Amino acid sequence: MKRILITGGAGFIGSHLSERLLNEGNDIICLDNFFTGSKDNIRHLIGNNRFELVRHDVIVEYLAEVDQIYNLACPASPVHYQYNPIKTIKTSVMGIINMLGLAKRCKARILQASTSEIYGNPQIHPQVEEYWGNVNPIGIRSCYDEGKRCAETLMMDYHRQNNVDIRIARIFNTYGPRMALNDGRVVSNFIVQALRNEPITVYGTGNQTRAFCYVDDLVDGLIKLMNSDYDSPVNLGNPGERTILEFAKLIIELTNSKSEIIFKELPQDDPVQREPNITVAKKVLNWEPKVSVVDGISRTIKYFKSII
Repeated sequence: MKRILITGGAGFIGSHLSERLLNEGNDIICLDNFFTGSKDNIRHLIGNNRFELVRHDVIVEYLAEVDQIYNLACPASPVHYQYNPIKTIKTSVMGIINMLGLAKRCKARILQASTSEIYGNPQIHPQVEEYWGNVNPIGIRSCYDEGKRCAETLMMDYHRQNNVDIRIARIFNTYGPRMALNDGRVVSNFIVQALRNEPITVYGTGNQTRAFCYVDDLVDGLIKLMNSDYDSPVNLGNPGERTILEFAKLIIELTNSKSEIIFKELPQDDPVQREPNITVAKKVLNWEPKVSVVDGISRTIKYFKSII
């Protein structure tokens, strides 16, 4: 049994991680300021004497005695992280400084939930961990992209200078139950629009690609990485690349929707290609996604039907 701190623990991914680690017999401190997280995501965990919910912003120092820290605190969808870009980059940079300080003090292992966005609009495909990326430092996505890149820098510097025990997960597009209705991400947008028989909004030509990983698979990867001996960045995602247009058509089919597809202008700096190379995860963690896209989307559709 470990005492584990999860920042952003009431968010989409954080709530699944909190539930999984609690079910494995650990003591969980779930830290969230509820900007994008929701009590509904962890309501079923409240009352468990091994689960502690704390309303707190990681920008402010937090003190506790813990064995492991999963730092997931940060808005992850463009709609949310562009709403208050200064707050977003503060969350990434000041948040990880506070969490690394905590890890240093109590000698805890810390995992940073980084992102495929550190690769920007990639010039190599699929993306490997050795790739340094192609990021616009002054664009509308920079608050998130550069904040996460800086967080990785701080992780490595605390590791080299202070021997902090670190893990870095570069998370690619993830979906599943507990995604927010209004988070603006592809899967939730398409499913909600399809269930309401509204036009499905595809930006650009729809030929840009993404690779979507079901949340249960991602949580497996995060836990395996945390408990491994590997302290360099690891891509976690599903290498099953599809175009956005293919994805829209699949969701229309699985929902039996009457929705039509409409096209709008591609947002600034939106990546044209996104697919992880997960060779490192396979070799080091013995991890790869198991849930098929059709199965995962079907489960996600069922969830959204229950809340719409």
